[in-house]
Amino acid sequence: MHKEDLAAWEANATFWDDYMGDESNFFHCDMVRPQTDNLLQPTANDLVLDIACGNGNYAAWLAARGVQVVAFDYSPTMVALARKRRAAYTEQINFQVCDATDYDALMSLRQAKPFTKAVANMAIMDISDIEPLFSATYAMLAAGGSFVFSTHHACFTYPNGNYFTSAMHKGVAVEGQPQLQCYYHRSLQELLNLAFKVGFVLAGFHEIPFEHDATPIIMIVKLTKAV
Repeated sequence: MHKEDLAAWEANATFWDDYMGDESNFFHCDMVRPQTDNLLQPTANDLVLDIACGNGNYAAWLAARGVQVVAFDYSPTMVALARKRRAAYTEQINFQVCDATDYDALMSLRQAKPFTKAVANMAIMDISDIEPLFSATYAMLAAGGSFVFSTHHACFTYPNGNYFTSAMHKGVAVEGQPQLQCYYHRSLQELLNLAFKVGFVLAGFHEIPFEHDATPIIMIVKLTKAV
């Protein structure tokens, strides 16, 4: 499904950039970003790896607060659009095309000093194999550094009525997008055990519902690299 993932995001890139615009949408601004910021605690002293950055909305949010960012996406079209839209931050954001399933490609993103933090906003569920990403992120983080990711809540959003079985299914994130995208369900124990396997420690956790709902739709996880 790896090539199928890329084909879908290349097809959807321009639509997504137009839809998200300069400020992103309600879902990201009001549901994802507040608790991501709460867990990430970005400061002007940070060097942050922004994983699957899309059109650079969160990278720009960080840059506006003085953070240095290396932001990457799998889609060359998306990265080109991000560079154009975020031209005001060329000195603070380094946009790159990179495959999040390729450990060596990820490690090529290393800078002269280690990343202090890493973030993945609603992207883990779009990536077919996340072990290389978790391993490389851990390797590139400074001791005590944190990795914050948001994703569909594994306990409440899964296909075929089968929580424990990993599965791929296709869906729509934004109505009107040209192509369906691939979603990869993993149980909470699979996600966290992978994090623990590469050396991360669980340091924070938020569950976010839609307004007036009693069941969370997303979860936001903070992992820390032990000192």
